[in-house]
Amino acid sequence: MASTPRSGGSKKGPTKGSGGKNKRGLRGKGPTPKAEDRVYHKAHKAAQNRKTANASAQAKRKKKELGPNMVAGRNSVLEALREGVPATAMYVSGRIDSDDRVRESITLATQRGISMLEASKPDLDRLTDDAIHQGIALQVPPYEYADPSDLLDFAADRAETPLLVALDGITDPRNLGAIVRSTAAFGGHGVIIPERRAASMTAAAWKTSAGAASRIRVAQVVNLARAIDELKKQNIFVVGLDMDGDVELPELSFTRDPLCIVVGSEGKGLSRLISEKCDQIVSIPIAATTESLNAGIAAAVSLYEVARARRA
Repeated sequence: MASTPRSGGSKKGPTKGSGGKNKRGLRGKGPTPKAEDRVYHKAHKAAQNRKTANASAQAKRKKKELGPNMVAGRNSVLEALREGVPATAMYVSGRIDSDDRVRESITLATQRGISMLEASKPDLDRLTDDAIHQGIALQVPPYEYADPSDLLDFAADRAETPLLVALDGITDPRNLGAIVRSTAAFGGHGVIIPERRAASMTAAAWKTSAGAASRIRVAQVVNLARAIDELKKQNIFVVGLDMDGDVELPELSFTRDPLCIVVGSEGKGLSRLISEKCDQIVSIPIAATTESLNAGIAAAVSLYEVARARRA
């Protein structure tokens, strides 16, 4: 039986070319895309999930920074009300077991005209971000920051020589509150803080300031170095506190001049850039057995010394 001849395309051995008709098919497709770039690959889905989670976390952080701050817990709410921390609403559980703290909180809130709203436990869990609220929470509005020029205007209105405090990377709101309190106590006219990587005027800072935050303004700036440059253009002397200062605090010659004291972070002290911007670096004389002072205490000591020198 005669065999059927094979077609030219399937015949073994050399075959004819396409004559350029399939040139596109002969081209390479380039490097293989990364796994996370291939929509059908599980790595792509994982990468998308990470992006979504990061975006959600950033949005949550931004909301916390810009939105109202919640003070949770019976002791915390009562202390905040006693210290005059501004509040827009107080949330109380309908089934709360009332005690002296709750009754006093309700009395203080009523006297100050703060709205009182009944809230269920799930609502309080959500409002306080699952903090231990004990059936009560206080809503504190976002702080309205001043501009550094407002602080100088405040000094001018009182016909006083400006005395400001700038904070370089202070991250503990309790230190910020303590410094605001010391600034008010020793005749200062305001505190300047950077916008990023620093403590802000939260309820914790308000509470530590013991009401001084209602008398002393806090200015927030995008760039502390530029803010210092602007102060120097207005003939404000800038001195930084550091253990290795050029002079000791009692020898500071700028005390009677318009002055801004820069306090460094709790751990690292002044940053290099801010240190270079200062007209003088000043140290606080302390016993050799003590390594350093807390930022809030260092600010208080410096403000006291300036106030003493000005009175003298």
